[in-house]
Amino acid sequence: MRLLIVGGLDGQLSVASKIALDRGAKVLHSPSLEEAVTILRSGKGADLLMVDVALDITSLVMKLELERIHVPIVACGVRNDARAAVRAIRAGAKEYIPLPPDPEIIAAILAAVSDEGFSLIYRDEIMANVVQLANQVAKSEASILITGESGVGKEVIARHVHRQSARNDRAFISVNCAAIPENLLESELFGHEKGAFTGAHARRIGKFEEADGGTLLLDEISEMDVRLQAKLLRAIQERVIDRVGGRKPVPVNIRIIATSNRDLFAAVREGHFREDLLYRLNVINLAIPPLRERPGDILALAEHFIGVYSKANSLPERELSKNARQAIIANPWPGNVREL
Repeated sequence: MRLLIVGGLDGQLSVASKIALDRGAKVLHSPSLEEAVTILRSGKGADLLMVDVALDITSLVMKLELERIHVPIVACGVRNDARAAVRAIRAGAKEYIPLPPDPEIIAAILAAVSDEGFSLIYRDEIMANVVQLANQVAKSEASILITGESGVGKEVIARHVHRQSARNDRAFISVNCAAIPENLLESELFGHEKGAFTGAHARRIGKFEEADGGTLLLDEISEMDVRLQAKLLRAIQERVIDRVGGRKPVPVNIRIIATSNRDLFAAVREGHFREDLLYRLNVINLAIPPLRERPGDILALAEHFIGVYSKANSLPERELSKNARQAIIANPWPGNVREL
């Protein structure tokens, strides 16, 4: 967990930092919003921003959106400042922590951000075999290709591999290749130098450098343009990258995990995906079966989600009725776990 604290937190900076450090977080501090954006742009990265509510959180959210930096924000302020808390939440903060900081509240938020949406829940023997293989290969440095239909939990498995690996104390960086426009993906992955193109007002460190020492997840790799695939292949083979507009290679030490919901061998035959890149990525294949083929997981996942969303909405947890259980098991779940 990488925590970036922004502002003075009403004189409680050292207390909050110590609490986070005691809970295993790596803590950086920025006195201003501008410096915080510079830190994030430089590739140091953060999994959570803890921001003084006295700062302009709306402005921070807008700056992060312009930089395509996606980090959850928690606002902190004096205990009785309800209006500031409301403003912060409306601006985009996920939570509001009253000051002075409560160790249990901070611990709970750090834990929630670390695990949010990525709990590995399974009961079915088929899925147990996938997890067993994931555990076996996690300690290696080999690239992994995780395949399966949309919504089966490919990123969940990828994060599990990272947690079980020797790199688990370093960054896990995820890039959705399908969600970023083609003309921006190269800069997102490899970074750019100031003046490399219109709008490049400062050096931006890409995801490869941000993940240095850790794991880089290339989600939906099949959506990557063939031209960019060649640059990715060089990065994987030679462990160096070239920033857009850069003049010298930058060494990187990362493990690559890629996911795809398409048949990449068919994409190779159709000329949409490089065969040499596929072989580099598919050193180990983790094929996740659709939810309909692992019925033992359905009720376990349903009960997990009931617990999660009951707690999130401050509602009492209720058991599934017999009819509800039968209906859930009988459903084919074409959208898999995401639909459930």
